[in-house]
Amino acid sequence: MNAPASVRFRLATPADRPRLISMINAAFAVESFLESTRTDDVRLAAVMEKGEILVAENDAHHLIASIYMETRGDHGYLGMLAVDPAHQRSGLGSRLMQAAEDRFRQQGFRAIEITVLSLRPELPPIYSRFGYVATGTEEFRSPQRVKEGHECHCIVMTKPL
Repeated sequence: MNAPASVRFRLATPADRPRLISMINAAFAVESFLESTRTDDVRLAAVMEKGEILVAENDAHHLIASIYMETRGDHGYLGMLAVDPAHQRSGLGSRLMQAAEDRFRQQGFRAIEITVLSLRPELPPIYSRFGYVATGTEEFRSPQRVKEGHECHCIVMTKPL
């Protein structure tokens, strides 16, 4: 599928939360190893207080992608990249990542960090193509629990800007 030609990037507002929750959970439905959905109103409100969410919307003002952005010391952090399933594999995720990286670059950051769940082995090669390099691992810390029989940790990946 092709990404919409006209996409506008902007920061999410609290009024966007209901639409964001629906889109994010649809995008992360593949994570069947978790006991609950990726986000809900309480969790999304908490991350929006801690950082920002950059959204992509089309001409009809539908939210079609989002990414979480947070300042962590001297580097930026990106997480929860979500693309509406109807627009996945269109290049929209790449465009949104680039827009988020540009925002961090304009703020003077020299590096960005992401974490990828080990139970999503298809993701590190994708982020490697964007210039991210695995730099370590960390414990999976989330209010979401991993279903019994699954072990999960986070793969830390970094990209210099």
